[in-house]
Amino acid sequence: MKKILVTGGAGFIGSHLCERLLKDGNEVICLDNYFTGSKSNIIHLIDNPYFELVRHDITMPFFIEVDEIYNLACPASPVHYQYNPIKTIKTSVMGSINMLGLAKRIKAKILQASTSEVYGDPDIHPQPETYWGNVNPIGSRSCYDEGKRCAESLFVNYHKQNNVRIKIVRIFNTYGPNMHPNDGRVISNFIVQALQNKPITIYGDGTQTRSFQYVDDLVEGLIRMMNTDDSVTGPVNIGNPGEFTMIELAEKILSLTGSKSTIEYYPLPEDDPTQRKPDISLAKKVLDNWNPEIDLEQGLIKTINYFKNKI
Repeated sequence: MKKILVTGGAGFIGSHLCERLLKDGNEVICLDNYFTGSKSNIIHLIDNPYFELVRHDITMPFFIEVDEIYNLACPASPVHYQYNPIKTIKTSVMGSINMLGLAKRIKAKILQASTSEVYGDPDIHPQPETYWGNVNPIGSRSCYDEGKRCAESLFVNYHKQNNVRIKIVRIFNTYGPNMHPNDGRVISNFIVQALQNKPITIYGDGTQTRSFQYVDDLVEGLIRMMNTDDSVTGPVNIGNPGEFTMIELAEKILSLTGSKSTIEYYPLPEDDPTQRKPDISLAKKVLDNWNPEIDLEQGLIKTINYFKNKI
């Protein structure tokens, strides 16, 4: 049994990770300040004697003895990370410094949940880990994009200078149960609008693409990355290379929900990427042949059923 700290553990991805780690026989400490996370995501775990819930903000130091740290704490959708951009940057930068300092002191292995947003609006398609990105450092998304890029730099340098055992993963668009109905990301937006027969809002002309991975595939990838030997530090892309336009996604959700919603078009937000697709060849190589197993339709059905009960 390992003792594992999950920051952002009450969030969408964090709650699924906590549940899986407990299922695998570990002791889990879930740390969250509930800015975007919710107790409802992990309430069913409270009675487990090997689960502990702590309300804390990682921009402040935290002291504990653990074997591993998954650093997931940070708002991840534009509507949330742009609400308080300074706080978003602090969470990525100061939060990483605090968690890396903890890992250094207790000699724990630490994984950073980075993001495909480090690639910005990419000039290379699909995006390999060797691509440096095309990011606007002063745009409305920069608080998140540059915060995560700085966090990666901190992780690499704590590893080089202080021999901290690090893992960096770049997470591509992920969806599934426990997403917030007002999350602001495209799949939750479309599903909630479709279930309520409200207009589906597409920003831009709808030809921009995204690649969507179901949360269970991501969690499997995170755990496999943590369990690699110390020579594998990353970054490693974790995503599903299936690529869909926003129009294709909207039509699929309308079909699966039987919704009467129409589609409405609005201007594209500043610096919104036109293409996003992961090159996962490195993940397949270093993560024991990891490969996403749940296709978009399977995952959407599970997610739609969750939102039907939620709203």
